[in-house]
Amino acid sequence: MPIFSLPSAYGIGTFSKEAYEFVDFLKEAGQSYWQILPLGQTSYGDSPYQSFSTFAGNPYFIDIETLIEEGFLSREDADKCDFGGSEEYIDYEKMYRARFKLLMKAYDNRDKAKNAAALKKDFEAFKKNKDNDWLSDYALFMALKNAYDGRAWNTWEEGVRLRKSAAIKEAAQKYAKEVDFYCFLQFLFSQQWSKLKSYANDKGIDIIGDIPIYVAFDSADTWANPELFLLDKKNTPIDVAGCPPDAFSATGQLWGNPLYRWDYHKKTGYKWWMKRIAQCYRLYDVVRIDHFRGFDEYYAIPYGNATAEIGEWRKGPGIDLFNTMKKELGEKRVIAEDLGFLTPSVIKLVQKTGFPGMKILQFAFDSREESDYLPHNYTKNCIVYTGTHDNDTTRGWFDKLPRNDKKFAKEYLGIHYAKDAVWECIRSAFASVSDTAIIPMQDYLELPGYARINTPSTLGGNWVWRMKKDALTKELCQKMHDYARIYGRLQ
Repeated sequence: MPIFSLPSAYGIGTFSKEAYEFVDFLKEAGQSYWQILPLGQTSYGDSPYQSFSTFAGNPYFIDIETLIEEGFLSREDADKCDFGGSEEYIDYEKMYRARFKLLMKAYDNRDKAKNAAALKKDFEAFKKNKDNDWLSDYALFMALKNAYDGRAWNTWEEGVRLRKSAAIKEAAQKYAKEVDFYCFLQFLFSQQWSKLKSYANDKGIDIIGDIPIYVAFDSADTWANPELFLLDKKNTPIDVAGCPPDAFSATGQLWGNPLYRWDYHKKTGYKWWMKRIAQCYRLYDVVRIDHFRGFDEYYAIPYGNATAEIGEWRKGPGIDLFNTMKKELGEKRVIAEDLGFLTPSVIKLVQKTGFPGMKILQFAFDSREESDYLPHNYTKNCIVYTGTHDNDTTRGWFDKLPRNDKKFAKEYLGIHYAKDAVWECIRSAFASVSDTAIIPMQDYLELPGYARINTPSTLGGNWVWRMKKDALTKELCQKMHDYARIYGRLQ
């Protein structure tokens, strides 16, 4: 259940009272985990997998009600804004236009807020914290991005584009207020998220977060640390990330993210990666590593190509990165996103790490062949999902299944009536030997395809679904609790 999908009064899910109520609901329903999508600040396309910073949190998630209660804003300030959208979807364009203006007002009012002196002290400590050494680069990046009307950093004037010291110093002075504003937003985000996460942990709910393998080209990470990426002398990408053509896409998937200079990372002892992963474990209890295959082999597409049809596979860092992680950060709970076509070397890497992989029920019912995704083929060390944020809802998926596949699914799952299909899928996940079963909230709510989170390789209409505020009924809570109890999965 993504944060943005929570109900709230101001156009998008936030760290609001509804988030705390959701935690209470999970506790009462006997659940142990809440899996969310990446918390980063979204950019063009609104995807949490294309963020302006791999370290910074999304200012959209800062709860407005809390800011009103703490004296940063008046109710009238918030009510005057048009956040667009509806109870069931987010309007990101209106969100972008309204939210930052309102947050700037909160920043301007910070000296009038309750406990202003303590707040000022805490904010200064936040900026000086060694764990936040990414903060100044990120804040200046955002200030410059606004100064250049949102254009990508590779179109900026040479001085700031190439981070020449005189130009950076001048920009930091010129945009000092805006830089401080973006630092302040990260301070508020950190305060509010830490409080919500602590509340969940105290209730016995652990947070599963997500680390995208790649960062966006148009991000503070790439701008501030070009040496980490496969860029030329002008900081233009040489090759970019994606996936080759497959059954789902005839031209492949062109993601466009810059690729890593893995030889450089290895020489530094993966210092940047260790910082990045450590930040994840400050935010989450368990981390799902996205596109795990890319650490074994990754697909490189020449920059400028219109599709992903032409590219080559190259060796990634392999087990070396994860051995370093264990040595530097200790034993951590990880989920390896090992979906898609898996070569023997990827399977071997997953086995070497010992990380549980993912099993998706929606991938199981191809009537032409035996599938590793069928529950009777699972081992204990895996995480089973009915579907993910990139799948249709289970209701939408079942309705669209080809005839022979649907027949097989009905036989396998014991579905006598189509209306029971979603809960029979949930039952099958819970009854499997899989160590953990995670169900998207839309499936518990039996929602059709309109509630799908994302359709890969498409722009527009993604990342917008929101849960209705009256969706969490006592009946649903009891049913979830019953399934967890019957299959020995109670908290």
